[in-house]
Amino acid sequence: MMKRSARYNRDVAIDAALNLFWEKGYHATSLKDLEAALSMKPGSIYAAFTNKETLYRETLKRYFDQSLTSLKAAFEAASSPLQGLENYLRELGRCGPDDPHGRACMLIKTILDTGATDEAIAGDAARYLNEILQEFASAFERAKLAGEIGNDLDTMRLARRFQSNVSALRIEIHRGIDKRAQAALADDMIAEIEQLRAA
Repeated sequence: MMKRSARYNRDVAIDAALNLFWEKGYHATSLKDLEAALSMKPGSIYAAFTNKETLYRETLKRYFDQSLTSLKAAFEAASSPLQGLENYLRELGRCGPDDPHGRACMLIKTILDTGATDEAIAGDAARYLNEILQEFASAFERAKLAGEIGNDLDTMRLARRFQSNVSALRIEIHRGIDKRAQAALADDMIAEIEQLRAA
C-alpha cells in the first residue's frame, strides 16, 4: 500500500511538472517554479528526481507516451487509415483554447529550447518525434495496402508532410487563431488527404 501511494504521488508530480515545463520551457523554469507546482521542497525534488534534467526527461517521456496513445486511439476508432488521419486533424482543428491538444508541441518546443545547450534532452525530443513520424508513415503504408492511396506514393514523404501540417496547425491554435480560421485550416489539410484518396 505504501509503494502504491508513493507511485501515485510521483505520477502526480510528473504531471504537474509536465504542465509547467510545457508552458515555460526547460530553461525558463526555475527551482522555485517547480517547488510551487509540485508542492515539494528542493530536497524532496532532488531526492525523487535527482536533478532538473532528469525530471524534465521524465516529463518528456510522459508527454510522448500520452501523444502516441492518443494517436493510436484515433486510428483504432476510424474505419480506415486515411479516415484516422483525417479525424485526427479534424479533432485538432476544433479543439478549444484550454485543450492541451491546442498547445504547441512540447517536443518541438524542447528542440528549439535545448538544441544548442542540452544534447541529451534535445536528443530525446528528436527521437520521440521520429517515432511519431514512423507511426504516420505506418498509417500511410496501411492506406496503401488497403488501396486507399496509390502504390507509387512515398509514404515517408507523406508522413513528413502530415507531421509538418499537424505542427503548423498546433502553432496557429497556440497563438490564438480565430476559431473559424482554425477549423478552415484543418479542413484544408484534410482536403489534401482527400486528394490522395481520389488519385
